[in-house]
Amino acid sequence: MSDPVLSVADLNVWFDLPHGGTLHAVRGVSFSLAPGERFGLVGESGCGKTTSILALMGLLPPNATVSGTILLEGKDLLVGGESSIRPRRWVDVSMIFQGAMNALNPVKTVGSQIVEPMELHEIAQGADARTRAGELLELVGIPAARADRYPHEFSGGMRQRAAIAMALACEPKVLLADEPTTALDVMVQAQILDLLVSLTTELGLTLALVTHDLPVVAEVCERGAVMYAGEIVEMGTVDALYHSPRHPYTRLLFRAVPDLLGETEVVSIPGVPPRLDRSLEGCPFRPRCDRAFEPCGSVWPELRDVTGGHLAACHLNDPSYAEASS
Repeated sequence: MSDPVLSVADLNVWFDLPHGGTLHAVRGVSFSLAPGERFGLVGESGCGKTTSILALMGLLPPNATVSGTILLEGKDLLVGGESSIRPRRWVDVSMIFQGAMNALNPVKTVGSQIVEPMELHEIAQGADARTRAGELLELVGIPAARADRYPHEFSGGMRQRAAIAMALACEPKVLLADEPTTALDVMVQAQILDLLVSLTTELGLTLALVTHDLPVVAEVCERGAVMYAGEIVEMGTVDALYHSPRHPYTRLLFRAVPDLLGETEVVSIPGVPPRLDRSLEGCPFRPRCDRAFEPCGSVWPELRDVTGGHLAACHLNDPSYAEASS
């Protein structure tokens, strides 16, 4: 195994609330990404997926406090704050934001927005940068001549492709994709996902894909992590997550995915996620779990290795509680 290009250890994010108190949005998240790997981060809305990758980019609002370690090729991005991460943002790690229409500036041409990070980081200037912008648009399936168009003149799929081209402008090593197929129809979604797979393969990019869609993780990624209430509750290969989930939340997520063949019934997960502005006792999934037992109400489950790199945070996997769960 090669050394990880990105390694995250014990990442925590708190938000100061307007009327006092804090919201603990991300709790002890740890994972690492190998060069060229495609990794999925999946879970319900509000589970901390987007907050986690915005923390990696240093793009959280001023009321956020971040702790932990974020190593990019061995260098900690959290040491030195903005002055440390700014030179590496877009150059070494870049991001495709959720909703390309909101991510692109409506009063600037698409080409000028691709040129901007190249000139800012002195990758290319002037005519060279504009030529490179056209090449990037061609790379993602848009004619270079469309560089002088504005975002509103592009379809949803083309805007998303343009956002990908902008993220690739400075030839990053790690690409963070936050729900890149949001609000796109099924056919365009498939095209965008195929594009991401081909680009990561051709360019050797490492991809971290944030989504709430489990089938997308299965199609695109090699490994994945399931988040709930701000923490990772299960992590492993896509095959292990699909065929032998070791956390009740992961298992119930799969049951909630519609079966196109209609052979299995769609079952929704009862209840709602916990409020993260309040203290949590025991397992945060316990009120919604169909297999909760005595320790779940008082003991916070640790993320532990279940079988050879397959991790899960559930007391059902703890031998010391085996008798109580049976």
